[in-house]
Amino acid sequence: MNSTNPNSLLTAAVMVMMATAAMAADTAEDLGDNVIPAPPSIGSVVPLTYFGPAPSSVNPSFIGPHQLLTAGKVNINRLTVTLPLYKAVSPEGETYWYVLTDSNDQANSEALGLNFSGKLTYAETGRGVRHAVQQFDGSVKFSTEKAGVNFSPRNVLVPGDAPNLFPPKEFKPGAVGEENYSPLMKIDNVGGYIYNAPIVAKGTAEQLNAFCDAAPDKRLVHDKARRICPAEGTVELKLTLGFTFARPLLYLSLDASHELPATMEQATFAPGLQDVGVGRDDSAFSAVERLFAVVNGPMGKNNPQRQGFNSALAGEGGPLNVLGGIPTIATDYSPLWDINAVEWTPAAIDSGYRSRVREEFEILGLVHQGWLTGPGGVKFGSTGFIVNCPPVMRLL
Repeated sequence: MNSTNPNSLLTAAVMVMMATAAMAADTAEDLGDNVIPAPPSIGSVVPLTYFGPAPSSVNPSFIGPHQLLTAGKVNINRLTVTLPLYKAVSPEGETYWYVLTDSNDQANSEALGLNFSGKLTYAETGRGVRHAVQQFDGSVKFSTEKAGVNFSPRNVLVPGDAPNLFPPKEFKPGAVGEENYSPLMKIDNVGGYIYNAPIVAKGTAEQLNAFCDAAPDKRLVHDKARRICPAEGTVELKLTLGFTFARPLLYLSLDASHELPATMEQATFAPGLQDVGVGRDDSAFSAVERLFAVVNGPMGKNNPQRQGFNSALAGEGGPLNVLGGIPTIATDYSPLWDINAVEWTPAAIDSGYRSRVREEFEILGLVHQGWLTGPGGVKFGSTGFIVNCPPVMRLL
């Protein structure tokens, strides 16, 4: 390898970070999920520094690490992303702060380092998109009334009785949007583009600047916020681990159309998303893409096959959901994910077939063969729930 090749050095640095994170799995939150790739030097006679750049450095669709949401700075060891923070004022005079993750305009997406999703164009039904007007200073003023977020509630999640911890006995989200709140925003006076612009805080700059060097008050900020600082114009948000077409993925999980997924994801309940149609996936005028969530996957914190809602409710880690198409490997991407929940059948469990699933068509095949069904044995399909989960970094 040419030691002066910047691409090689960058790839090696990413691999070293992944290896470091993997070795720290016992001490770092969520890293015990056995998702972050191992270094390629394992079993080789040469050290990691001798490896050339990953194929993804030549073509983002090839195998290898690739950051999708380049507007942010990813911290692999903390499993967070730091994004620019934007200001908004509601018709009621409240000050809110939001981030940008996606746009339905490709040029805007490329210029701002966002994910491009043409599907967001079709989300403008009912309360699916809130409206705003850009002000002279670059901030926005919401045109849609009652489209803010209350961050003061406390997230309450009480698991069901073992062995079926899901569904939980009690659930209350820690952030509740007003009746017209949707994370999607259309700025009417400058292009009319639709952005994925989740609200992550409420309060004046003076109030929130108190947290530039301290843990934020969760009564004012999103439960996924680790740090917020309007003076710097940044917010650090916790990432979630999952898969897309068998590739490990880091993504943001910020909003949901129903209180149950909002509570389980520590996300904001966004009633406006209920007006976005589900169940149509990649058909014409669909605004959503499918996400596959396992109810009763294998359990055990150190089990390399661990996955599912029961495991997550047991405190073993995240559910390790499987996402459909994302940028660089598909053309049908949307940050609005239509939750399709699956459950292993008793016959599959008795036969020893239950394992971690990581890929959409693997799951669809198991449904077709009868080993997976909808929750409780019902027909497989959409749950009717949407989660707003923009992907941030593909790890392979």
